[in-house]
Amino acid sequence: MKLVAASLALRIGLSVAALLLSPAAGFHAQEEIIWSSREKPIAEQIRGLRALPDDVRAEATRKLALQIRQLPVTPNKLRLANSLAMLSTEGDFGQDMLQEVATTLAAALREQPLAPEKDQPSRPYVELAELVRYEHVQVTLDDPQFAVAVSKLETDNARRNLADFNTMLFAIQVCNQLFKVRFK
Repeated sequence: MKLVAASLALRIGLSVAALLLSPAAGFHAQEEIIWSSREKPIAEQIRGLRALPDDVRAEATRKLALQIRQLPVTPNKLRLANSLAMLSTEGDFGQDMLQEVATTLAAALREQPLAPEKDQPSRPYVELAELVRYEHVQVTLDDPQFAVAVSKLETDNARRNLADFNTMLFAIQVCNQLFKVRFK
């Protein structure tokens, strides 16, 4: 049992580390992160979020969002805000918590806009667009990358809906053919 728990803890720790160092988060994995004295405890608390009981995790996440907002403008502030956003949808911790996380990420992106990645919006913009689209939070961010990320999500959803409709239509046609053959 201890081996399973240790293995799980190691995997969780590596996952969070990958999130914090992810090139998709707009930062390079090779880059050594130097946390300030104010950032380090926040990063450590983010790493430990998955280990918290659900009834504690929502409030801890909300408080972390507020603490991140109070940090000075640095690349780590955006890194922390994005990491928190990526973890915030793992469960159902309430709309208030999600709103605080989204507000924090939007503020960090306003303070430190990122360049697009290979003609696509940087991952933090996509993360924010997903929070807006799927978690129904409200943010204001006048940034072309955010607008593209929202538009891409809407287009992708429309394509999926069309594919679902076409699949259903095909299934109905097949059933009609089967019934015609069977009941002749």
